[in-house]
Amino acid sequence: MKILFINTWIHHKNLKSLLSYKNIQLETINNVSDLDKYDLSEFDCVYSPTDPIDVSKYPGIVFIFGPHFSVMPDEKLLHINSNTSTYIMPSTWCIDAWRGYELAKNINMLSIPFGVDTERFCEIKPCLVRNQVFIYYKSRRPEELQFMENILRQINVPYKIFSYRQRYNEDDYLEYLQNSRFGIWLDAHESQGFALEEALSCNVPLFVWNVKSMNQEYGRRYSDIPATTIPYWDSQCGEYFYDMSDFEEKFKLFLDNINKNTYTPRNYIVENLSPDICEKRFIDMIVEFKKTSFK
Repeated sequence: MKILFINTWIHHKNLKSLLSYKNIQLETINNVSDLDKYDLSEFDCVYSPTDPIDVSKYPGIVFIFGPHFSVMPDEKLLHINSNTSTYIMPSTWCIDAWRGYELAKNINMLSIPFGVDTERFCEIKPCLVRNQVFIYYKSRRPEELQFMENILRQINVPYKIFSYRQRYNEDDYLEYLQNSRFGIWLDAHESQGFALEEALSCNVPLFVWNVKSMNQEYGRRYSDIPATTIPYWDSQCGEYFYDMSDFEEKFKLFLDNINKNTYTPRNYIVENLSPDICEKRFIDMIVEFKKTSFK
């Protein structure tokens, strides 16, 4: 597959994933104005993650946009409202959130995640011989972090905090993951959640204090829009809870299952979010969208 890729900006994890895809040939340009230098019919599609294009000027050409236009829908979408263009989101809850806005009601949107680097983020020793524990903290109320810290102190479990806002070195994070028996995840909404998926890829079971709404992000004032911390997850990955009243029962279950070596989070990532799987989804999306666009 051949794609004309307009790289004005794209999340570095998305870019790394896109560049790793073996069956996609990318022709990269760095400005929308360079489009007119190409015969677009030579490409399967034009992909612009960040910038809108007036697609009405290019009849017969498939355009893929997103996921970086904006957090919530804005007037950029007016330029791409066509049956030959679609906007991709990292997960389905993001699409549902955008559908609540008039600007996005008639826009084609599809859920397409990007691949997790499963070769770098891998298991190097079995879970039961690892002895470290960590808390990942991002955009939640400080008292919620304090609650989780107090629990670990009460059961005499040493831990390290990885704070998104205070930044951390990714090599240090990877080394810690590969020596961790489990992690506690205290995060707001995530459209995909690479850091969490990378922990799972290292076969680290997670205990997640999940959210139900975007308004649970500390320091921001979102409306009460349904959201989640874990858009990609199943029972192999660990346990999650929403309310503090459910913590004790869920945490006991989680620790019991850790000791039984029940969880297999890496299997989930390899089966659902590996580069090969995500590449196939990306290619299939374009093939199917081209079929429906020109009926």
